[in-house]
Amino acid sequence: MRNAIHCTRVRPLRARMPWPKASLATLACCAALVGCASVPAGEAQAPDDPLEPLNRTVFNVNTALDDAFIRPIAEAYRTVVPPFVRDRIRSVIDNLAEPRIFANDLLQRRGDAAAMTLARFTVNSIEGLGGLFDVATAQGLPRQSGDFGQTLYTWGVPDGPYLVLLFFGPSNVRDAVGLGVDLFTTPPALVLSGHTGEIINFSVGTVGAMDLRSRNIETLDEIKASALDYYTHLKSVSWQYREKQLHEASQVKEEPQELQDPGAPDTAAPAPHAE
Repeated sequence: MRNAIHCTRVRPLRARMPWPKASLATLACCAALVGCASVPAGEAQAPDDPLEPLNRTVFNVNTALDDAFIRPIAEAYRTVVPPFVRDRIRSVIDNLAEPRIFANDLLQRRGDAAAMTLARFTVNSIEGLGGLFDVATAQGLPRQSGDFGQTLYTWGVPDGPYLVLLFFGPSNVRDAVGLGVDLFTTPPALVLSGHTGEIINFSVGTVGAMDLRSRNIETLDEIKASALDYYTHLKSVSWQYREKQLHEASQVKEEPQELQDPGAPDTAAPAPHAE
């Protein structure tokens, strides 16, 4: 749905790292799946994958981490934390990302999206009690996309080879760099430093990661069970959804088409849960 890197791995400064690594093994997959109902027409080619053997190795490591640790923790989180509380947590974390989305919308020269994001943040921060409730969407202010990978795309930076990042999942060279920038410009990481800041950033990242994973347990399980090639399936789905976001950033208006997955059987996987 992603990054300063060495080929296949993000290397942000540890001192202000807002997301725990182990909690991110499949979050990129989740983010790509959330809301991926359509992509712009006329985009049928697959992403360039010259590093496929290495990418598959990293993908297998991420999958093993998810099976062994992340999915069980996400299940426990969903069992212990009531739905109402989980929704409030998700709403607050989404609201924290709005300033970063706003800045990237401006950098992408998307004035309408930037204005809507600013309005959303203001409404949800005040009327939504600090972001606990997403009242902006009900008022006709839907959440916008806006990350630094998109911004680099609008500046003409090419994708680069497809990458599966250790702990972060599907990406490419440009979006890996963008992810690194996003990690350091999304509150609370942007405003908190020092030991206390590290603890708060780690805690927010851990809870946000577990919440996102818990919302996609059944979806990822069914995709994994039904896909002929899990690696190819997630590469296709994540890439097609990313293409949709990039078209939004460049303000291209095209007719949508259904997601295509060359590695999946005829039966389509159900849509994942998203807010």
